[in-house]
Amino acid sequence: MQFNEEMARHFTEDKITFVRRMGLKAVALEPGYVKLLVPLAGNENHIGTMYAGALFTLAEIPGGALFITSFDTRRFYPIIKDMSLRFRRPAKGDISVEARIGAEEIERIQAEASANGKADYLLELELVDATGEVVAQSRGLYQLRAH
Repeated sequence: MQFNEEMARHFTEDKITFVRRMGLKAVALEPGYVKLLVPLAGNENHIGTMYAGALFTLAEIPGGALFITSFDTRRFYPIIKDMSLRFRRPAKGDISVEARIGAEEIERIQAEASANGKADYLLELELVDATGEVVAQSRGLYQLRAH
């Protein structure tokens, strides 16, 4: 299916009510690349830094955003199988994450899912503040499944 930025933005920012309430914004949505941002405002914890659940959500959403921008949504759907987050330092401001997946890897994943009904892919990401400091590192194991 042809990539549609408006549809990708809707699914990334608005489709999941929790994500919409967080104020998550898609800074970039392209085939094979996404950049997402969550504001600190409204996502603070009891000590004024970003709530761990907001950071976890920011780390998890790129898998779905990459699915919408990169895979055939008529033939496949994604699930997350495993997710871990390593907190490096307090997130004292807005936090962003970038995720990339190459064209060859996209083709491999789709071919495997077509042949076997499913295919796994791994995203290892860094969540960064406005200065580029890493506040958390994530490891997400996603699976593309055939409808």
